[in-house]
Amino acid sequence: MPTPPNTQPDGSGEGPAAGAVEGPADGRLPRGRHQLSREQVQEAQRGRMLLAIAEAMTRKGYVGTTVADVIRGAGVSRETFYQQFPSKLDCFLAAFDAASELLLARVGDVATLDGTAHERFAAAFTRYLDALASQPAFARVFLVEVYAAGADAIDRRIALQARIVDSLVELLDAHTEAGRFACELLVAGTGSLVTGPLVADDLDAVRALGPPVIDLVGRVLSTRPPQL
Repeated sequence: MPTPPNTQPDGSGEGPAAGAVEGPADGRLPRGRHQLSREQVQEAQRGRMLLAIAEAMTRKGYVGTTVADVIRGAGVSRETFYQQFPSKLDCFLAAFDAASELLLARVGDVATLDGTAHERFAAAFTRYLDALASQPAFARVFLVEVYAAGADAIDRRIALQARIVDSLVELLDAHTEAGRFACELLVAGTGSLVTGPLVADDLDAVRALGPPVIDLVGRVLSTRPPQL
């Protein structure tokens, strides 16, 4: 999940940032003249807006969040917003895509680790829960608010879930039809389990799901029939 620094390369406000531009030790860039390229400034502004829409929806939900909320939270002008996003939905979809890719990158390399399938699953699942708990606003984007954003957003959610299932199939060596179905159940069940504590802002409860789920998967793996 993203861990954005606070930057103001355009000097347009005090909002938090999600750009990759490096600045002084406190993460902020000076107002006025700077040596950043136009592309770097735009990338920093874009990151701030993605973070701003995620944080606004934590307070107000997708329906209640407005473009004005995003502009205010990101510290950019209305013109800057519409230069990058035709609508609130486009900004939301960009935030969804960014959060999804970073989540997959966070857990994706565990398949190459040494150890049993259960040990690799334990590492991946722990990273997944930690990613959700460390960036709850972005976690809500693809676990909660996506269902209020309409058909395009839901299609993205379905596609993301399929990618997670694909990764889990590889991780657990569950390449049969029955094995894939078991992975689909695990992914869907996990999404349901984490949503409640995430909405309640109980991040310790999100992380606490790790041990019992990891233990359950271990017991299933130790007794699974050959067809799984």
